[in-house]
Amino acid sequence: MSSFAEHCGIHDAPRQHALEQTRALIQAGGIELVRFAWCDLHGTLRGKTLVAAAAAKAMLDGVGLVSTLLLKDSSDRTAFKVFETGGAADLPGFEFASNLLLLADPASFKHLPWTPATAWVQGQPWMQDGSAVELDTRRILQRALARLADAGYGMKCGLEIEFHIYRITGDGADGQLDPEQAAWPGPPPRVALIHPGYNLLSEQWFDMAEEPLRIVQHTAQALGLPLQSLEIELGPSQVEAVFDATDALTAADNMVLFRSAVKQALRRAGYHATFMCRPPFPNIMSSGWHLHQSLVDLHSGANLFQREAPAPGTQPTDAQYTLSALGEHYLAGLLEHARGMTAFCTPTINGFGRFRPNALAPQSVLWGRDNRGAMLRVVGQPGDGATRIENRIGEPAANPYLYLASQIHAGLDGITRELKAPAATDAPYGDAAVKLPTSLGAALDALQGDAALVAAFGSSFINYFTRIKQSEISRHEQAVDREDWQRREYFSRI
Repeated sequence: MSSFAEHCGIHDAPRQHALEQTRALIQAGGIELVRFAWCDLHGTLRGKTLVAAAAAKAMLDGVGLVSTLLLKDSSDRTAFKVFETGGAADLPGFEFASNLLLLADPASFKHLPWTPATAWVQGQPWMQDGSAVELDTRRILQRALARLADAGYGMKCGLEIEFHIYRITGDGADGQLDPEQAAWPGPPPRVALIHPGYNLLSEQWFDMAEEPLRIVQHTAQALGLPLQSLEIELGPSQVEAVFDATDALTAADNMVLFRSAVKQALRRAGYHATFMCRPPFPNIMSSGWHLHQSLVDLHSGANLFQREAPAPGTQPTDAQYTLSALGEHYLAGLLEHARGMTAFCTPTINGFGRFRPNALAPQSVLWGRDNRGAMLRVVGQPGDGATRIENRIGEPAANPYLYLASQIHAGLDGITRELKAPAATDAPYGDAAVKLPTSLGAALDALQGDAALVAAFGSSFINYFTRIKQSEISRHEQAVDREDWQRREYFSRI
């Protein structure tokens, strides 16, 4: 009798070999528990924990998963009325909170460094009939990458992630674990700073914050993540982690695992890490997620944005002074669809407070040559092999699969239509440019009005995504205390 993984068409000889290796690692490593993890719409890892003896069989036959996990808004409320007639009419297979099956990739096996005798594997959900769950965001990126591959291209991405780390004060949780204060969502812990801020890259502040940063370092390296540096950012308690470039799917997987892992490891040591863009305190600095990207030749791996010398007759403000013709088309595609992609890059209400002038964050749909005020920053010199485009629109809470997929679809549209980029800006905060959306609602409107992105993601996915994010907006609008709403919704959980 064939396994469910075989029925789904994903179990082949390499997967069987990986499964045998994972089974051996579980036995040799004294593993007692294996976490089967999956990334939800909001970029958060969820899943089930199995005893070690059940893990190998579950990688063949799947783990049951309630389908409403794909229908949750950011507070964990189900945004579709699945028990009402027609409540999930647009989502066949999701009626009545029916079951999905989570199939984990045995090659993703990792021994978690912060908890004893525990391993981790990454999975994706499948329908009970063996068909793919098309709403799964990792699958959304896989489809985008397949489309890119059909054109002969691969994608490389480097991550720069700003976030905040605080020391938990008091009894370690204050009201967070007090049953009398339990709510949906509950209060966050009470915290103190790990450094006072406003001294960018200060060696003294790094020394002050070294204990939690060492935890971040050791956790990332033990998981095999390509960490390059840890830095003191400008804001109080704000830090940054920079990672070497990898292929796009690996970069997205790494982002999901990094966020979840450092939050858990730091919490055990008495710290609260948050990837909320603007934590709920006065005098903080917004955190961004700067995504470095380039296209590469699928066969040779050559950087397709690179040029050996400026195009004849170009000036430094011309795109082809630095980028290849393909790179210019891709850049122009990102500009063309900037407003539409914003909801994927900055998907929280809180994140839009970052788009303000003179804050090292974008405000307008512009590109610049090594200009950190522009939305898109073209980095590199002719012949240096590292030419790339940095998109500075993202917040660290973004779902990485959707963020990266939006880049691919926008860039491919620019390539297909051979779009031309305007001249680089020297005034990123000027008044003349098209502005980015200033709220999540406006960003969703822009997304729904972007025909190319709707076609690329599929109208059913766009409708699904919009409905869940509108639930978030509605609850925020109805909140009596909107600052407290953000503390509970974002700071406590993201």
